[in-house]
Amino acid sequence: MIPTEAKEKITYESAGVHIDAGEEVVRRIKPLVRKTFNSNVLTDIGGFGGLYDARFPGMTNPVLVSSTDGVGTKIKVAIAAGKYDTVGHDLVNHCTNDILVCGAKPIFFLDYFASGKLNVDHGEAVVKGFVDGCLENYCALIGGETAEMPGIYAEGDFDLAGTIIGIVERDQIVSRENVKAGDVLIGLRSNGLHTNGYSLARKALVDILGIDAKPKQLAGETIGEALLKVHRSYLKPIHSLFEKYSVHDDIHALSHITGGGIVGNTSRVLPAGLALDIDWNAWERFPIFDLIQTIGNVPEESMRKALNLGIGLVIIANPHKVNAMKEHLQSLGEDPIIMGKVVTV
Repeated sequence: MIPTEAKEKITYESAGVHIDAGEEVVRRIKPLVRKTFNSNVLTDIGGFGGLYDARFPGMTNPVLVSSTDGVGTKIKVAIAAGKYDTVGHDLVNHCTNDILVCGAKPIFFLDYFASGKLNVDHGEAVVKGFVDGCLENYCALIGGETAEMPGIYAEGDFDLAGTIIGIVERDQIVSRENVKAGDVLIGLRSNGLHTNGYSLARKALVDILGIDAKPKQLAGETIGEALLKVHRSYLKPIHSLFEKYSVHDDIHALSHITGGGIVGNTSRVLPAGLALDIDWNAWERFPIFDLIQTIGNVPEESMRKALNLGIGLVIIANPHKVNAMKEHLQSLGEDPIIMGKVVTV
């Protein structure tokens, strides 16, 4: 016989959703998020939409640039390590770099944080990471969503997504139309895996050695600490180059090295008929990459496809300006790598 009603009363909370916890997270994060606001932000946290004044004094033909992304299974490393305040920062920096290679500066960011069961402390820590990233990249965190979804995520699990909006003058958009054979590849160093290749890294290191292991190659760092280093933002050095060099004559294209590796991402900004000639011995890899390869017995081809291998952003530059650009980047504290050139197929 089919029952016509439940024996016990079913509430939203008994179904696994805790509204009070969500409201507590919002209460805690409001003073944090307000730190990112500027005069263009017209609403406070908690509204149905974030409002941003779209007047841009001093710009002639502004173009909006947008990107949405996540941080992948780096979240699983954060959960295993019990450290929740960096993955939000990762996400803002990742999204910033994605629009940066188009020539844009970020203006505002929106986040999405979903969990199986909302832990207020963890939620607050994640949003603190978003705030840290927005402050680093001079953009406002104008809204987001905190969702509790039992049945989709297991208790203790969570996921993140972020959307960034930036702005660039139309005549300053960086495109691939000026790339030509003979252009030189200048690599800017990453500080580790950034936000890609974590399924490989977890299988090769965490599953074998453990999150708290301290292999001698890491000079006192744990596996978790090495893997959770915050994805670098390249906003400051690249916009310093924009101020000094032409995005048409000198800086021919930019590539953010994410999933797909150096070749997979940099090939996206090459016109037809051109290819990359990379000197893979031009720089020394960080110990974390060598550790993944040796402990996990990972083939070199897989390493190059899944990981940035120590190069987080590639500048395709006019060969006549390479030495000057390198010196300028060094003056900013960068360690630029001359790592190859563009060739004809």
